[in-house]
Amino acid sequence: MSDRPVVLIPGRIHPRVRSRLVDRFELIELADASATDVAPEQLARVRGAAVSGRFPASLIERLPNLEVIGSFGVGYDGVDVAAAAAKGVIVTNTPDVLNDEVADTTIALLLNTIRQFHFAERYLREGRWEREGAFPLSPLSLKGRKVGIHGLGRIGMEIAARLSPFKVEIHYHTRHRRSDVTYAYHGGLVELAEAVDILISIVPSTPQTNGAINGDVLAALGSNGVLINVGRGSTVDQPALISALQAGTIAAAGLDVFAEEPHVPQALIDLPNVSLLPHVASASVPTRNAMADLVADNLVAWFDTGLPLTPVPETPVARS
Repeated sequence: MSDRPVVLIPGRIHPRVRSRLVDRFELIELADASATDVAPEQLARVRGAAVSGRFPASLIERLPNLEVIGSFGVGYDGVDVAAAAAKGVIVTNTPDVLNDEVADTTIALLLNTIRQFHFAERYLREGRWEREGAFPLSPLSLKGRKVGIHGLGRIGMEIAARLSPFKVEIHYHTRHRRSDVTYAYHGGLVELAEAVDILISIVPSTPQTNGAINGDVLAALGSNGVLINVGRGSTVDQPALISALQAGTIAAAGLDVFAEEPHVPQALIDLPNVSLLPHVASASVPTRNAMADLVADNLVAWFDTGLPLTPVPETPVARS
């Protein structure tokens, strides 16, 4: 039997994670997080895990010697961190390495939504420019806008930095007012939406954020308002958003995330005033490779030094 630490991979993960781990660890790879066909003796050998997606409490309970879970992504709501913390298990994620890519995608999605470039390109590709003449003028513009950022963390700050050259006014709402920015702070989402005409959401999935962008927030954003969501689909009350878009309560929306991925309601697809992406904000080869490397580096660092590189806040590890 190998004396290398045993690492569990429940379900699909970026192939670079596996390639980085296979020479250093003994890997147990499963179809999913249920682990229904694995003997307790085999699970008892597991000391680490690498996951992209679900890692429920039921699996944590079946791993008596688990020490660390490396989660692929900056969001880690698929991992039951409370159950992990209760058993002294470290959880890590992959912050910072995807900040620029997500922020770049956010700006692209915002421009695409407002200027309807996706429809314009389709118009050209279908030969309509030559047959029918110029593409219709876009009804909206970024010029003179006020932008509210829901969640001014690492990625939110990068989005704000990219917005500044567009000569827009920046406002924000987050759990606590930041002392290192001059952007206008608002203590609630409705208050923020009333003050701006573009709302960009980049928050994780938590009990506090789930459904936070509801009908009241959309009504406050107003008929010239634009919603951009690159955080989590659960943040937005999706039926309320569809109704607001259909009724003209807001003008448009750009979405990279949805409530029940990969399912996207046909009502959203059919709307002419939305831009839809299949959760690709960080989906470039260089960025995903960097995320995979950080998952592997966290596991290596834990077993080499006992100090993970990027532990999540809830995780039970001493911080310098």
